Order: sequence, then structure tokens, then C-alpha cells
Amino acid sequence: MTELLYLQDHYLKEFDAVVVESPSENSLVLDRTAMYPRGGGQPSDRGTLTLQEDGRKMLVIDSKKEAGRAVHILDSPLPADLRSGIVGKQVRGEVDWPLRYIHMRYHTALHILSGVVYHRFHSRITGGQIYSDRARLDFTLTDLGKDKLDLIDSEMNRIVSENLEVRTFWVNAEEATKSAELYRLSADLLPKGLDKLRIVEIVGFDAQLDGGTHVARTGEVGKISISRTENKGKDNKRIEINLEG
Repeated sequence: MTELLYLQDHYLKEFDAVVVESPSENSLVLDRTAMYPRGGGQPSDRGTLTLQEDGRKMLVIDSKKEAGRAVHILDSPLPADLRSGIVGKQVRGEVDWPLRYIHMRYHTALHILSGVVYHRFHSRITGGQIYSDRARLDFTLTDLGKDKLDLIDSEMNRIVSENLEVRTFWVNAEEATKSAELYRLSADLLPKGLDKLRIVEIVGFDAQLDGGTHVARTGEVGKISISRTENKGKDNKRIEINLEG
């Protein structure tokens, strides 16, 4: 198992860890990591791992979850002299902070968007994705007329301007599944076999089940603009957003 440090501190940029496995010539598993492994529509973090003993750096270009482990994908194979003895080595990890922070801002922006659409139109999410320059959500909406889009735009930026606290906490899994307002995807997509589930709450506005990284206050998101909409089929509409700055 890999201890996921980002679950407790979204602003953690550096960390110390020990290599516990090398599944392939260009991948490592650590005992702990602050790098987010892709999932839930949020891309993987990038960063560097530096060997404590000699200062050699390895570039992490991707990370993914596999059976309770976070597998860090390197940009090139490990040198032959290192591959056989890498397990047990101590490394210093550093997250590509500008990339992580834009993902955090967009992820919180999507929670604001989904909160507005859910509370105003009782609509749930059918899909979504975060990029480094935009993000999108698909909703169970029948239409997206100008008046509705203007209202969504206004409400999103009101929440940003109020600079509300964004906090995380854990709840009993059984309790969470009984609270339909906490999950916006279908119930059959909820994680299975977990005792506790993590909640991300925009205090005074909205709370959702979520395992990603977020900013500490909504003001950090910045102005949200609806850049594009798309009809994805009957009762399925896409809203794409951009952030300023």
C-alpha cells in the first residue's frame, strides 16, 4: 500500500519516501507519495524523484493507481546499475507545483459548477475531465438555454467572490451512501469495499464525495467562464469552463 499524502495536505510540494517496488524498468512504487495518481477525471501529477544517496534525479511523467499502490512512471528506463538495487533506496519527491495548482483550481471550479447545477436544476453528473487549460462536466440536463447559462455563470462567480473555505473530512461509507446529495455520479460507481469515504465541502454551499486535490478557498479559483457547451444526447449536456490567470 502507498500512503497518499495529498489526501491530507493538498499543498504539500515535497516529501521523503522509500522505494518499495520497481514493477518495470521505468516505474517505481513508493511507500508514500504526494503526487496525485490520475483518476476521477483529474490528470496525474508530474515531478521529480531524487536519490538521497547520490543526488541522481528521475523525472516522473505519470502516476496511476494499481491495487492500493501508486505507480510512478518515469520518462526513461532506470540505469542498469540502479535497477537491481533500487528497492529500499530513499528518495526526495518534488511535485510540479504549477501543474498541480492549476489542476486544484480547475477541480474546485468543477465542484462549484456541479454544485450550482445540482442545487438549481437537480441535475447529476454523467462524465467529466480536467485539463491544464480547461475542464468540463456532462449533466443530466434537457436544455442549456441562454438564461440558464447566464444563471450558472453568475452563481459560479458569486461562490468564487465569497471566498468560501474548502475543507475535507471522512465519513462512514454506509452513512455516505445513504446521503444521495453527497454523490453526483450514479450510486453503482461509488468505491467498493471501503470503510470510510472522503468528502470535499465548500462550506456553506455544497459537499461531495471526492478523492482529488483542491484549493483552500474558492477565491483561489479565480473568475470562471463558460467557454463551450455541447449536446451529448437526450438529457445529456456538456459544459466546458476556463479560468482566468
